[in-house]
Amino acid sequence: MFIKYLLGIWMGAVCLAAFVWAPADATLGEISRIIFFHIPTAWVSVLGFLMCMVYGARYLRKRDEKADAAAAVWAEIGLLFIVVATVSGAIFAKATWGAYWSWDPRQTSIFVLFLIYMAYMALRSAVDDPERRASLSSVYSIIAFVTVPLLVFVIPRLPGIQGLHPNEAIISNKLNMDLRMLAVFMASLAGFTGVALWMFGLKMRLVGLRLSDKAGAKEV
Repeated sequence: MFIKYLLGIWMGAVCLAAFVWAPADATLGEISRIIFFHIPTAWVSVLGFLMCMVYGARYLRKRDEKADAAAAVWAEIGLLFIVVATVSGAIFAKATWGAYWSWDPRQTSIFVLFLIYMAYMALRSAVDDPERRASLSSVYSIIAFVTVPLLVFVIPRLPGIQGLHPNEAIISNKLNMDLRMLAVFMASLAGFTGVALWMFGLKMRLVGLRLSDKAGAKEV
Protein backbone atom coordinates (compact mmCIF):
# COMPACT_ATOMS: atom_id res chain seq x y z
CA MET A 1 0.00 0.00 0.00
CA PHE A 2 2.86 2.36 0.89
CA ILE A 3 4.52 1.72 -2.48
CA LYS A 4 1.35 2.76 -4.30
CA TYR A 5 1.25 6.13 -2.59
CA LEU A 6 4.99 6.63 -2.99
CA LEU A 7 4.75 5.97 -6.73
CA GLY A 8 1.79 8.34 -7.01
CA ILE A 9 3.72 11.14 -5.29
CA TRP A 10 6.85 10.39 -7.34
CA MET A 11 5.06 10.44 -10.69
CA GLY A 12 3.08 13.52 -9.72
CA ALA A 13 6.34 15.29 -8.93
CA VAL A 14 7.83 14.10 -12.25
CA CYS A 15 4.88 15.49 -14.22
CA LEU A 16 5.04 18.79 -12.37
CA ALA A 17 8.80 19.07 -12.87
CA ALA A 18 8.52 18.08 -16.55
CA PHE A 19 6.18 20.97 -17.31
CA VAL A 20 7.24 23.58 -14.76
CA TRP A 21 10.77 23.09 -13.45
CA ALA A 22 12.66 21.61 -16.41
CA PRO A 23 13.33 24.03 -19.29
CA ALA A 24 12.21 23.30 -22.83
CA ASP A 25 14.84 22.44 -25.42
CA ALA A 26 16.10 25.54 -27.24
CA THR A 27 15.73 23.90 -30.67
CA LEU A 28 12.57 21.78 -30.37
CA GLY A 29 10.70 24.07 -27.98
CA GLU A 30 7.87 22.99 -25.70
CA ILE A 31 7.23 19.73 -27.57
CA SER A 32 10.61 18.51 -26.30
CA ARG A 33 8.98 17.91 -22.90
CA ILE A 34 7.37 14.77 -24.32
CA ILE A 35 10.82 13.15 -24.14
CA PHE A 36 10.26 12.79 -20.39
CA PHE A 37 7.44 10.34 -21.13
CA HIS A 38 8.12 8.89 -24.57
CA ILE A 39 11.54 7.35 -23.99
CA PRO A 40 10.82 6.00 -20.47
CA THR A 41 7.65 4.26 -21.64
CA ALA A 42 9.50 2.81 -24.63
CA TRP A 43 12.17 1.55 -22.23
CA VAL A 44 9.56 -0.12 -20.02
CA SER A 45 8.04 -1.87 -23.04
CA VAL A 46 11.46 -3.37 -23.85
CA LEU A 47 11.86 -4.35 -20.18
CA GLY A 48 8.46 -6.04 -20.28
CA PHE A 49 9.33 -8.10 -23.34
CA LEU A 50 12.72 -9.01 -21.84
CA MET A 51 11.09 -10.26 -18.65
CA CYS A 52 8.50 -12.14 -20.71
CA MET A 53 11.38 -14.04 -22.30
CA VAL A 54 13.11 -14.60 -18.94
CA TYR A 55 10.00 -16.09 -17.36
CA GLY A 56 9.27 -18.08 -20.51
CA ALA A 57 12.73 -19.64 -20.27
CA ARG A 58 12.16 -20.30 -16.57
CA TYR A 59 8.95 -22.16 -17.37
CA LEU A 60 10.72 -24.36 -19.92
CA ARG A 61 13.40 -25.16 -17.34
CA LYS A 62 11.20 -25.72 -14.26
CA ARG A 63 7.70 -26.25 -15.67
CA ASP A 64 6.45 -23.76 -13.11
CA GLU A 65 2.90 -22.59 -13.85
CA LYS A 66 3.54 -19.33 -12.00
CA ALA A 67 6.48 -18.56 -14.30
CA ASP A 68 4.23 -18.96 -17.33
CA ALA A 69 1.69 -16.60 -15.77
CA ALA A 70 4.46 -14.08 -15.02
CA ALA A 71 5.59 -14.20 -18.65
CA ALA A 72 2.06 -13.39 -19.79
CA VAL A 73 1.78 -10.52 -17.30
CA TRP A 74 5.04 -8.98 -18.51
CA ALA A 75 3.88 -9.28 -22.12
CA GLU A 76 0.70 -7.39 -21.20
CA ILE A 77 2.73 -4.68 -19.47
CA GLY A 78 5.07 -4.42 -22.45
CA LEU A 79 2.13 -4.03 -24.83
CA LEU A 80 0.50 -1.40 -22.63
CA PHE A 81 3.64 0.70 -22.49
CA ILE A 82 4.41 0.27 -26.18
CA VAL A 83 0.98 1.76 -26.91
CA VAL A 84 1.75 4.72 -24.62
CA ALA A 85 5.16 5.17 -26.28
CA THR A 86 3.58 5.02 -29.74
CA VAL A 87 0.87 7.55 -28.88
CA SER A 88 3.35 9.98 -27.30
CA GLY A 89 5.62 9.54 -30.30
CA ALA A 90 2.73 10.29 -32.64
CA ILE A 91 2.04 13.53 -30.76
CA PHE A 92 5.69 14.50 -31.16
CA ALA A 93 5.53 13.55 -34.85
CA LYS A 94 2.48 15.74 -35.46
CA ALA A 95 4.17 18.74 -33.84
CA THR A 96 7.52 18.32 -35.61
CA TRP A 97 6.79 16.52 -38.89
CA GLY A 98 3.20 17.62 -39.54
CA ALA A 99 1.61 14.16 -39.36
CA TYR A 100 0.85 11.70 -36.59
CA TRP A 101 2.10 8.75 -38.66
CA SER A 102 4.61 8.85 -41.52
CA TRP A 103 5.84 5.23 -41.56
CA ASP A 104 9.18 6.48 -40.31
CA PRO A 105 11.54 3.47 -39.80
CA ARG A 106 11.14 3.63 -36.02
CA GLN A 107 7.39 4.02 -36.23
CA THR A 108 7.26 1.04 -38.56
CA SER A 109 9.56 -1.12 -36.43
CA ILE A 110 7.62 -0.39 -33.24
CA PHE A 111 4.37 -1.27 -35.04
CA VAL A 112 5.87 -4.59 -36.16
CA LEU A 113 7.00 -5.25 -32.59
CA PHE A 114 3.49 -4.54 -31.35
CA LEU A 115 2.09 -7.07 -33.84
CA ILE A 116 4.64 -9.70 -32.77
CA TYR A 117 3.56 -9.52 -29.14
CA MET A 118 -0.11 -9.28 -30.01
CA ALA A 119 0.47 -12.58 -31.80
CA TYR A 120 1.94 -13.92 -28.54
CA MET A 121 -1.29 -13.00 -26.74
CA ALA A 122 -3.34 -14.49 -29.56
CA LEU A 123 -1.36 -17.73 -29.27
CA ARG A 124 -2.12 -17.92 -25.56
CA SER A 125 -5.82 -17.39 -26.27
CA ALA A 126 -5.94 -19.97 -29.05
CA VAL A 127 -4.56 -22.98 -27.12
CA ASP A 128 -6.86 -24.51 -24.50
CA ASP A 129 -4.53 -27.06 -22.91
CA PRO A 130 -2.61 -25.21 -20.14
CA GLU A 131 0.66 -27.15 -20.45
CA ARG A 132 0.74 -26.98 -24.23
CA ARG A 133 -0.16 -23.28 -24.15
CA ALA A 134 2.61 -22.58 -21.65
CA SER A 135 5.21 -24.52 -23.64
CA LEU A 136 4.33 -22.97 -27.00
CA SER A 137 4.09 -19.43 -25.66
CA SER A 138 7.39 -19.81 -23.75
CA VAL A 139 9.21 -20.87 -26.91
CA TYR A 140 7.52 -18.05 -28.80
CA SER A 141 8.57 -15.50 -26.15
CA ILE A 142 12.22 -16.46 -26.58
CA ILE A 143 12.08 -16.28 -30.37
CA ALA A 144 10.08 -13.05 -30.27
CA PHE A 145 12.59 -11.28 -28.05
CA VAL A 146 15.32 -11.85 -30.65
CA THR A 147 13.44 -9.31 -32.77
CA VAL A 148 13.31 -6.66 -30.02
CA PRO A 149 16.91 -5.36 -30.20
CA LEU A 150 16.80 -5.70 -33.99
CA LEU A 151 13.61 -3.66 -34.37
CA VAL A 152 14.36 -1.11 -31.65
CA PHE A 153 18.10 -0.55 -31.92
CA VAL A 154 19.51 -2.06 -35.14
CA ILE A 155 17.20 -1.86 -38.15
CA PRO A 156 16.19 1.83 -37.79
CA ARG A 157 19.91 2.75 -37.69
CA LEU A 158 21.11 0.66 -40.64
CA PRO A 159 23.13 2.60 -43.24
CA GLY A 160 20.92 3.86 -46.04
CA ILE A 161 17.76 3.92 -43.93
CA GLN A 162 16.64 7.51 -43.65
CA GLY A 163 13.96 8.58 -41.24
CA LEU A 164 12.44 11.62 -39.64
CA HIS A 165 12.97 10.39 -36.10
CA PRO A 166 15.88 12.05 -34.25
CA ASN A 167 18.75 9.59 -33.84
CA GLU A 168 20.36 9.15 -30.43
CA ALA A 169 18.76 12.31 -29.09
CA ILE A 170 20.27 11.97 -25.66
CA ILE A 171 23.64 10.44 -26.47
CA SER A 172 24.49 12.94 -29.17
CA ASN A 173 23.07 15.76 -27.00
CA LYS A 174 20.75 16.93 -29.80
CA LEU A 175 18.28 17.91 -27.13
CA ASN A 176 20.95 19.91 -25.31
CA MET A 177 19.81 18.53 -21.96
CA ASP A 178 20.91 20.61 -19.00
CA LEU A 179 21.13 19.15 -15.51
CA ARG A 180 17.48 19.87 -14.70
CA MET A 181 16.23 18.16 -17.86
CA LEU A 182 18.50 15.18 -17.23
CA ALA A 183 17.35 14.94 -13.60
CA VAL A 184 13.67 14.92 -14.61
CA PHE A 185 14.35 12.42 -17.38
CA MET A 186 16.12 9.99 -15.02
CA ALA A 187 13.40 10.45 -12.38
CA SER A 188 10.77 9.66 -15.02
CA LEU A 189 12.70 6.60 -16.12
CA ALA A 190 12.85 5.35 -12.54
CA GLY A 191 9.21 6.22 -11.95
CA PHE A 192 7.82 4.41 -14.97
CA THR A 193 9.99 1.40 -14.16
CA GLY A 194 8.58 1.43 -10.64
CA VAL A 195 5.02 1.65 -11.98
CA ALA A 196 5.66 -1.38 -14.20
CA LEU A 197 7.06 -3.38 -11.27
CA TRP A 198 4.10 -2.37 -9.10
CA MET A 199 1.67 -3.44 -11.83
CA PHE A 200 3.50 -6.76 -12.13
CA GLY A 201 3.36 -7.37 -8.39
CA LEU A 202 -0.33 -6.50 -8.25
CA LYS A 203 -1.22 -8.78 -11.13
CA MET A 204 0.87 -11.63 -9.72
CA ARG A 205 -1.02 -11.39 -6.43
CA LEU A 206 -4.18 -12.07 -8.43
CA VAL A 207 -2.43 -14.93 -10.22
CA GLY A 208 -1.40 -16.37 -6.85
CA LEU A 209 -4.99 -16.28 -5.64
CA ARG A 210 -6.17 -17.97 -8.82
CA LEU A 211 -3.57 -20.74 -8.50
CA SER A 212 -4.45 -21.23 -4.83
CA ASP A 213 -8.12 -21.62 -5.69
CA LYS A 214 -7.19 -24.04 -8.44
CA ALA A 215 -5.07 -26.12 -6.05
CA GLY A 216 -7.87 -26.10 -3.48
CA ALA A 217 -10.38 -27.28 -6.07
CA LYS A 218 -8.10 -30.20 -7.00
CA GLU A 219 -7.82 -31.28 -3.35
CA VAL A 220 -11.60 -31.27 -3.03
